[in-house]
Amino acid sequence: MKTAMLMIATSVIAAAAASPGAAAQTGGGHKLVKAEDIKWSPGPASIPAGAQVAVLYGDPGKDGMFAMRIKVPQGYRIGPHTHPKPEVVTVLSGTVRLGMGESGDAAKAEVFSAGSFFALAPGMPHYVSMDEDTVIQLNSNGPWSLNYLNPKDDPRQKGQ
Repeated sequence: MKTAMLMIATSVIAAAAASPGAAAQTGGGHKLVKAEDIKWSPGPASIPAGAQVAVLYGDPGKDGMFAMRIKVPQGYRIGPHTHPKPEVVTVLSGTVRLGMGESGDAAKAEVFSAGSFFALAPGMPHYVSMDEDTVIQLNSNGPWSLNYLNPKDDPRQKGQ
């Protein structure tokens, strides 16, 4: 039975991959995106300038699951903040320094290199900085938001 199911799943995946337009095909609850087809856009106003995002699945602004990649330059930093929903993060390239708590003290942050993973509970204060150009994949449920502990860290407050 397991072998038959595996053969069916393999056939479905092979057929989808061989079909025209499979790179960003959607429908029937699936989506396939090839690396070369990822479209990067400027990050949302809630994170500091310089970030680029690519939404791979779902819509971070709406209810439901989503997968989003975030690409940031060396030296990028997001001050202490929380999220109302869990975040599941994989470091795809580069290095993330993740600190837990409200201090924002980079010396207390742990280093997560490419291939590392972390999951954060809703409401858990944390902060991040990057030692080099870095790409992460963030999976969560929308709507996604970010709440800074110090309003001065919030880029949406700049110039007001």
